Amino acid sequence: MSTTIEDYKTIELPSNYKPKRSEPYMCPMQLAYFYRILTAQKEEILNKKDSVLNAVRLAEKTATFGVGDESDNATFNQDITMDLRMSDRNDKLLQKIDIALTRLENCLNKNLDDDKKFGYSIVSGEEIGLQRMMARPLATMTVEEQEEYEARKN
Repeated sequence: MSTTIEDYKTIELPSNYKPKRSEPYMCPMQLAYFYRILTAQKEEILNKKDSVLNAVRLAEKTATFGVGDESDNATFNQDITMDLRMSDRNDKLLQKIDIALTRLENCLNKNLDDDKKFGYSIVSGEEIGLQRMMARPLATMTVEEQEEYEARKN
């Protein structure tokens, strides 16, 4: 049975599967692999988001009821600030994951340019490379393009 690119969400991957350079770049098996990684990361962040919000609510209630001294209240406020920063960071990461999932879905559209597809540079449309994608599934540029971007930013 031949696997089509449209099947990547339902492909059963072997538990020890790792993309290989010998496979066609961004073949259905590789897309399935990255889809699983990205959706697992998204689910983990969403689960953490609920616990962070609950921690913030609990800290706010504790502070409101005047439990503890000034030192305790300062600690509560610091905890709330840290939790809110973490929540903001996770929100930004969720956005990047959603963009990556959209780019992954774009691989199905043969009419789109490569720069809109997962695994391809948004700058040049070139392959980002399997090794880089496995290390950083949210990558949108080749190593060289990323380094150039970082150098210009500083």
